[in-house]
Amino acid sequence: MNRYIPLTKEDQTHMLKQIGVDGIDDLFSDIPDDLKLNRKLNLPDGISEHEVRRKMTDISKKNKNLDDFISFLGAGAYDHYIPSVVSHVAGRSEFYTSYTPYQPEISQGTLQYIFEFQSMMSELTGMDVINASMYDGATATAEAAIMAMRSNNRNKIIVAATIHPATLAVLKTYCHFREIDLVVLPEKQGRVDNEQLSCIDGDTSAVIVQSPNFYGLIEDVSTIEKTTHDNKALLIMNVDPISLGVLKSPGEYKADIVAGEGQGLGIPLSFGGPYLGFIGTTNKLMRKMPGRICGLTEDIEGKPGYVLTLQAREQHIRREKATSNICSNQSLCALRAVVYLSTMGQKGLKEVALQSLSKAHYAKEQLLATGVMKEVHQGPFFKEFVLESTLDAAMIEEALLKKRIIGPLRIEKLLENQKNRLLFAVTEKRTKDEIDQMVNVIREVSK
Repeated sequence: MNRYIPLTKEDQTHMLKQIGVDGIDDLFSDIPDDLKLNRKLNLPDGISEHEVRRKMTDISKKNKNLDDFISFLGAGAYDHYIPSVVSHVAGRSEFYTSYTPYQPEISQGTLQYIFEFQSMMSELTGMDVINASMYDGATATAEAAIMAMRSNNRNKIIVAATIHPATLAVLKTYCHFREIDLVVLPEKQGRVDNEQLSCIDGDTSAVIVQSPNFYGLIEDVSTIEKTTHDNKALLIMNVDPISLGVLKSPGEYKADIVAGEGQGLGIPLSFGGPYLGFIGTTNKLMRKMPGRICGLTEDIEGKPGYVLTLQAREQHIRREKATSNICSNQSLCALRAVVYLSTMGQKGLKEVALQSLSKAHYAKEQLLATGVMKEVHQGPFFKEFVLESTLDAAMIEEALLKKRIIGPLRIEKLLENQKNRLLFAVTEKRTKDEIDQMVNVIREVSK
């Protein structure tokens, strides 16, 4: 029974005849013999749908439910609370199965929530316009760098060493293949070294800074902004949108471009994705921004209507001359962010940020009191902080996991010269009892 691909032998013979070949192997005649896989694949025989379901169910039972664990792991993916309404709305079939909205007459619902996403994120970041979402925060930041170069035709990008290592790796890849001069701005005690800002000069296209940075610390963006704009370069800020519930927005810092990861806005951890990248800018640079922009207009009857606008930037219209080749977006994840932000509101988002801030500071105080942890960085931080353990960090990680606690990130997994340094993340979901439980496990390990 050809249940999924209704191709009979007669169909196959007819198709081959139309092409003008005798058999399927003839289709691969151009491939040299030494490159062909001249052996039978070591694959099991086919099984029934019922057997496949049973097998996959057995495999899935090996997974452990994240809800059964207490997590203090962050570094770009955070265990924030997600109101039940988020999954309820995003799971509706008209949203869950909708395709790319190039035809506005049949995509009004999708276009409307994209417009709402842009509006809410613009208000949150203080920027004039946000695009209709991107793949993730790292690629959004790299696209922001490319966008800056399109805007001022300079070939040097300066990035703070305190940015997330994964984001820096993506930036290096983008810049390498575009022959862009990528300069890393050194750090000092976990923040940008302001004494090294002289590398920002007239050849600099943009300066990229993350705040709160990878270590959770809040950067001195004002000083960086002044030096950047004095050299007529663009300031790109990578931000955690949750932090904007209490911290100054990129718009208030006079940033030219903002980028970041929106996973904290109602998107589950999901073992690393899919997530939600966002990028925004000023009206002046709007036409250089990659990705879609949805606009609000009126039809001939005066009723509101939503359309994709500024599409002349995209490759399906301008081909190789397009300023953007991003023809897809994380629309369903953007919908989750819309529902989350609508549900939380300004007061709710501020409360999430304040609780994360307060609980992170409490956790740091309690961990330092154990005598096992030493302070690494001074100064203000948001919901993440780094401590150095006097014990083997791997041993602490293992002890916590035995108590069903996902411990902090061992930074040495991502960066050199960071042995036994741990990056703790504390969100509003963590209770005092959970924090105390983690602290007590670490205290017991030291005995």
